[in-house]
Amino acid sequence: MAKTIHAAAADIRAGRLSPIDLLETCLERIDRLEERIRAWVLVDRDGARAEAKRLTEELKRGQYRGPLHGIPIGIKDIFDVFDWPTAAGSRLWANSIARQDATVVRKLREAGAVLVGKTVTTQYASFDPSPTRNPWNLERTPGGSSSGSAAAVATGMCLGAMGSQTGGSITRPASYCGVAGCKPTYGRVSCDGVVPLAHSMDHPGPIASCVHDLATMLVAIGKGFGNLLPDLPGTPPPPAIGRLRGLFEDRAHAAVLRVMDEVDSVLRERGADVVDLTLPASFSEVVERHRIVMAVEAAQFHELRLRRHPEDYGPNITKLLEEGIACPATDYARAKEHQERLKEEMRICIEAVCVDVLLCPATTMPAPDRATTGDPAFNSPWSYTGLPTISFPVGLSDDGLPLAIQLVAKEYEEPEAFWAALWCEKALAVRMAEPPL
Repeated sequence: MAKTIHAAAADIRAGRLSPIDLLETCLERIDRLEERIRAWVLVDRDGARAEAKRLTEELKRGQYRGPLHGIPIGIKDIFDVFDWPTAAGSRLWANSIARQDATVVRKLREAGAVLVGKTVTTQYASFDPSPTRNPWNLERTPGGSSSGSAAAVATGMCLGAMGSQTGGSITRPASYCGVAGCKPTYGRVSCDGVVPLAHSMDHPGPIASCVHDLATMLVAIGKGFGNLLPDLPGTPPPPAIGRLRGLFEDRAHAAVLRVMDEVDSVLRERGADVVDLTLPASFSEVVERHRIVMAVEAAQFHELRLRRHPEDYGPNITKLLEEGIACPATDYARAKEHQERLKEEMRICIEAVCVDVLLCPATTMPAPDRATTGDPAFNSPWSYTGLPTISFPVGLSDDGLPLAIQLVAKEYEEPEAFWAALWCEKALAVRMAEPPL
């Protein structure tokens, strides 16, 4: 089976692979692995097979929708899919049937994707661990909140999946599970039909096996994109990269620091201009301020329901909501003021040193145990500022767990971010093994 969307798409277009056969391979993996991984809330076998058959017939008539034609995709269970429940990890919403598709889901259908089913999310896309397990080590967390999406892609149960990020919920699970993730610029992908967590920081985005596949999905679901991977003659020049230290070293595990130095060295050897970049002084407050905004905006959505159904909320999200309810309005206002100021300071910071992207670790450490979803400290700054990020794995820790980097670009500069990420991915020559299942 083709492991990547772009390889499968080439085989489908050339007639070497049918959407039906590709789907059956994914369903076979689900049958074989799901009992251990627990990545899915539901699998719509009949619906997916009917859609794969229809898309196969379209190909026979010469109708080709593009590189997602016939590609099996998982949908995180906070996105509405017509006639499927949207539970968002809630027991009481388990039978809450959606009456229309979320905008992202509609766009995926139009692009020819085969929707396999709903992937597990942590409860309300927050911090309480989900039942999903990390395919690299079943006793480690797959991360959250897009835990099922990342684990499903890592094990080949689907070739791509939708995730969402308000803190670190795309980048962290993708990194822990050894796949790639993209959190686009805030507002680039519609939140229509998506259960909110914090409305000013919610970012839908794709999870896939590699950078190329992320670009393919983002073009289909996003706003204002042409081709993020245009065919240009020759090899693009090496990017200028600003390496971030400070917070991104102070809170990093030794294994992360080691791999970052190795990545830095290889990128320099291949011709990239890597310079250290000093973050604005106000960046030191970002983790604390992010928590305030998330807590207050989550409470805005959940407060009344929390009071009526406290039994339907886990301890971590309950703590978050109680913080938001108790937060003084002045603290929230100051956090929002800081958020806007930091966005502008980051733009000035990047432009001042003339770099294409920023480089930092994707996670503070390899995947910890299943009692937590991991520390979002290296991800939440980019959800807070809304800057686009691309993460992909670069190797394994000594105990065989994936480690990843993330590249951060200026607002709306996804094309520049993808060129840099593709160049870096190629320069680092990453060849991730499959999870040892």
